[in-house]
Amino acid sequence: MKKTDSKESPASRWVSYRPEIKIFDCTIRDGGLMNDHLFNDEVVKAVYTACVEGGIDYMEVGYKNSRRIFASDAHGAWKYCAEEDIRRIVGENDTPLKLSAMADAEKSDYREDILPSDQSVLDMIRVATYIHQIPLALDMIKDAHDKGYETTINLMAVSVVPERELDEALELLVKSEVGTIYVVDSFGALYSEQTHYLLDKYITYAEPCGKQVGMHAHNNQQLAFANTVEAIIKGANMLDASMAGLGRGAGNCPIELLVGFLHNPKFRLRPILQCIQEQIEPMRKKLMWGFDVPYMITGLLNQHPRAAMKFNASEDKGDIVKFFDSISEEE
Repeated sequence: MKKTDSKESPASRWVSYRPEIKIFDCTIRDGGLMNDHLFNDEVVKAVYTACVEGGIDYMEVGYKNSRRIFASDAHGAWKYCAEEDIRRIVGENDTPLKLSAMADAEKSDYREDILPSDQSVLDMIRVATYIHQIPLALDMIKDAHDKGYETTINLMAVSVVPERELDEALELLVKSEVGTIYVVDSFGALYSEQTHYLLDKYITYAEPCGKQVGMHAHNNQQLAFANTVEAIIKGANMLDASMAGLGRGAGNCPIELLVGFLHNPKFRLRPILQCIQEQIEPMRKKLMWGFDVPYMITGLLNQHPRAAMKFNASEDKGDIVKFFDSISEEE
């Protein structure tokens, strides 16, 4: 992003260079929701290498979820991110790239499975939570912080959270040990005005307490990149994205678009494009992530995309009018 000076118009100042902006790759973690995290080592290594060579700040290698809840014979290694599996890919990670894993509230044996940071190659633990799980999420954040990790809280499905509950949650979160609080558009339902409103609200709570705000957008209405740009304009510094947008359902903000937009010389596009060409795009025909009309419909209706995912796996796939009629009747 080009530097500006004080003589430029207010409308142009949002493009001024902000070194505090960090790009967070979630290809393997979010993309793994499309294949039960059954990525082979070659794919994970290629994403890791692209992140290192591309100057990306963080890479999320997967989940720290419970083997008691998620059977090992049905999921790949990146559902659990055991230390030996991560080190098999990254060694000691003697690079500037920081590594992260996500722990879901009520789905993680976090006290046992998340090691102290001095025993792990991970740098950050991200806690994903719904609004009713905030008390547990706060305990998970404290546990990770006390073990020496950077932390984020990813408050999911914010588009359906009542205003008062969101305010109460933010009041609690900014008093916690968490470093970054994420706006998460789980359903891909947000428009720019809503993104602006939520970013203003989050930043009003976060900045006085020394917290950062992040953005995680889904692409149900082809707005993941646009809403991420809007979040940057409003002051978000932690930006989630994935290679070719690989992620659950409609996918995420494409990292290649974000790198191109920021024009920061520390980011390099070519290694990312090479990974997309050689590893990510060949999976598209099987995994079938990205924008399509059923995902658009759930985004328009502010609903979880699980209905669209079920429809796309059914014999009725292709009859989008039937899907629209059925899901509209549930409204």
